[in-house]
This record gives sequence, C-alpha cells and structure tokens, in this order.
Amino acid sequence: MEKVQGEMEIERWERSEELSDAEKKVIQETWSRVYMNCEDVGVSILIRFFVKFPSAKQYFSQFKHMEDPLEMERTPQLRKHARRVMGAVNTVVENINDSEKVSSVLALVGKAHALKHKVEPVYFKFFTGVMLEVIAEEYANDFTPEVQRAWTKVKSLIYTHVTAAYKEVGWVQYPNSTM
Repeated sequence: MEKVQGEMEIERWERSEELSDAEKKVIQETWSRVYMNCEDVGVSILIRFFVKFPSAKQYFSQFKHMEDPLEMERTPQLRKHARRVMGAVNTVVENINDSEKVSSVLALVGKAHALKHKVEPVYFKFFTGVMLEVIAEEYANDFTPEVQRAWTKVKSLIYTHVTAAYKEVGWVQYPNSTM
C-alpha cells in the first residue's frame, strides 16, 4: 500500500546536512561492498520501490501493467534501469568529496526526470527511502547506527539536489497530480 507523507515531512527533506569526512569515508566503504553486486541490489531496490509505490510504474511503459514482481524482475528494461540508477549513485559516492560534481550529476538526473520523463519529484524521496531499506537489510552487518546516520544524510542530499533541479526548470506540481 502506498504511503504519502504530509507537507511537513517533505519540507524537512528539502534540507541537506553536511557530511563529515568520517561519514564520507563510511559511505564509500559501505558502498564499495554494495556496488560489487550493483545489478542485483539495484533490481531488489526497484522491485521493492514498485511494490511499495505501484503508481511509480506509470513512468515505465515496459512494465507499468505488470503486477507480479518476479515478472518485472525478469525484464531486461528493469535490469538496465537498475544498472543506470546504481551507476548514478556510484558517481555520487565516488565524488562525495567534490560537491560541484555531485550537484552536477544530480542536476542532470533531476532535469531528465522532470523534463523528459515527467516524474513527480516526490518519487525520489520514496525511492531513496527504499534504497536505504534494501541496503540496510542486505548489508545488515555493515549497517551500524553510524552508517545509518551517514546514509540518511546522503538520502537527503540526493533528494535536495534533484528537487533543486526540478525547481530550476520551473517544475509546477498540479493539485490533481498523481500524488
């Protein structure tokens, strides 16, 4: 079942806390283990995302009518998108010490999703939350409270930069939108 948080939650997400050097190191260390299995983890994240937020499938013509997660998992399009998503996160993590590069990469992602794909920006909030859930479950031994705090900041950083790109291109949310 889909959950849509209220305005207060969204406003809180729009602020991004700075990552300390130690947190950046923790992010890169945990991500290196995750990225070794990038396609499988990416597929797990996307499947969970579509199960929790089925309305997100509307943006994917290849499997928007599929109900069975196993059927979705087998589609080459889902696997390809999983690799693309994980590649973008990898670029962010690899460049975590270069705020301009991170901002640039996430601006490209945001603009493409706003202008070309017309994806509601709130889906990035949902997606990054699911991403953390899956990583925390699949790498539970690595996901200490310290690691969780650092990744929560990365989640916020991604959402903040992506939504800034939406605002930059003049994205307007309409009252009767999908959310």
